[in-house]
Amino acid sequence: MNRPLLALLPVLSIVGACSREPPAATAGTSTAVKAPAPTPADVLDQIDTRSPVPLLPMMAHHQKVNMRDHLVAVQEIVVALSQDDFAGVERAAGRIGFSEQMGQQCSHMGAGAPGFTEQALHFHHTADRISEAAREKDGARVLTELGATLQTCTACHAVWKQQVVDDAAWTERTSSAPPTHGAAH
Repeated sequence: MNRPLLALLPVLSIVGACSREPPAATAGTSTAVKAPAPTPADVLDQIDTRSPVPLLPMMAHHQKVNMRDHLVAVQEIVVALSQDDFAGVERAAGRIGFSEQMGQQCSHMGAGAPGFTEQALHFHHTADRISEAAREKDGARVLTELGATLQTCTACHAVWKQQVVDDAAWTERTSSAPPTHGAAH
């Protein structure tokens, strides 16, 4: 070969390498970038098709604390009723009944989920009827009203699930700024 042609070989090999298509994938390999595998939380979210209630982390925690206290109040109602302690029934039912503070909390919690606040308030107003039956010392009606109240619980939990979000998502979903103190009140 002559020298000028030899001098061009490295240049031609570089140009040729740049213009070639990437080698075809061999069996068992892929050149495509794989999407990250879904997390267990992603899988659960796909399976659990209930409507999301967007909540900041502290709000979600506060809501769960309240829900657990609602269960304790139901337990206290049952125990008090079994002892014909109608004052105890009324006291426990009062914790899950409607109050202005509870109404404000329900409205705040449901700000990003149309329909949630109304269902939550319905629960508290239904629980008020347990107190009324206790004041009348009507054990059978206490049980009836407790059953109705528990039905509102199960109906709500059948429709809604918590969706923990960050400040930006909260603002977008609720059109309001997140609380500055980080709590749900």
